[in-house]
Amino acid sequence: MKAVTWQSPETLEVIDVPDPRIEEPTDAIVRVTSTAICGSDLHLYGVLAPYLQPGDVLGHEAMGIVEEVGPDAGDLRVGDRVVVPFNISCGDCWMCRRGLQSQCETTQVRDQGKGAALFGYSSLYGSVPGGQAELLRVPQAQYGPVRLPESGSDERYLYLSDVLPTSWQAARYADVGEGDTVVVMGLGPIGQMTARAARLQGAERVIGVDLVDERLAMAAAHDMETIDIRTVDDLPSAVREITDGRGADRVIDAVGMEAHGNPIAERVIGATSRMPKPLARKAIETIGIDRLKVLHQCFDIVRRGGTVSLSGVYGGMADPMPLMRMFDKQVTVRMGQANVRRWSDELLEMVTREEDVFDVEGLATHRVPLSHAPEAYRTFRDKEDGCIKVVLSP
Repeated sequence: MKAVTWQSPETLEVIDVPDPRIEEPTDAIVRVTSTAICGSDLHLYGVLAPYLQPGDVLGHEAMGIVEEVGPDAGDLRVGDRVVVPFNISCGDCWMCRRGLQSQCETTQVRDQGKGAALFGYSSLYGSVPGGQAELLRVPQAQYGPVRLPESGSDERYLYLSDVLPTSWQAARYADVGEGDTVVVMGLGPIGQMTARAARLQGAERVIGVDLVDERLAMAAAHDMETIDIRTVDDLPSAVREITDGRGADRVIDAVGMEAHGNPIAERVIGATSRMPKPLARKAIETIGIDRLKVLHQCFDIVRRGGTVSLSGVYGGMADPMPLMRMFDKQVTVRMGQANVRRWSDELLEMVTREEDVFDVEGLATHRVPLSHAPEAYRTFRDKEDGCIKVVLSP
């Protein structure tokens, strides 16, 4: 089969790899009909190179048709149309029963000290081949795959794999409620959907912050207030000015380690990713740092007693945090990988309504064949050609 494979930092190839097969009784094989490039994939593209091997298959947002099932794959059947959550969970362990599927004790990558295994996300999360391919082996298929209606476009359902549950959880973790003012930092795919989720969860005002024209325009088209950070000298002061001097009730970081604004950290991260793999892994796991400008601004922007929710991915082990400010302001902080199956039934009901309440079908700006993935990664990374979200067709 054809698959998008990592070869070296910022170098991908679409090549022939062996077809996946049933390896465990709970496995299924899915023929992928649509898959997508996620902002988290950019971490693999560069930052997390020390945890990848040439030939690793990327991608964790995928949906398709079930082609084969193992004997213990529950009631999943050949021919079912499914979307595949990006984290692999069993549904029955202590963590899963408590809605913490991203910490599934059955698939935890214990040798790396990490939570549930993820599709296409390096040795840190189990080295499970990803979904940017023609076929995908799905472990724990008795629980993970979400069965879909036969009607409706792929893009109506594809984002149930990651974007929608990540965004919905980000707003839930922020404790968004009626009448709140919510600031969303970063208006990429997750930021766009997080802003819409916050509005659906009752926020009175949603303010999106970014520096890319197309992202700001998309948010404004969905009735969000926007701040172009290129036009303000002091973002926290600008937010306080429009919130009666108090700050935002809830602030959601939808950027993570890819934040702009710290060229020194960017150079350190880039140099680390190109070190010999054993040295690079040791550096990341002990003295690794992130670009923290956005995160620190979140604690400046949130009001006293407010909540900061982190959906953007961070990987630094030596990140300095403004604990005096956080403590003095009595800030609540929640974070973590999305517990996809915790939210999937609720979200499936929402996306199957006649009205496209999230406007999921309007999110993708680029739809290209799988064979064009290397070029699409570069376009997405560089935010060229108005690129906000890329969907690949195998």
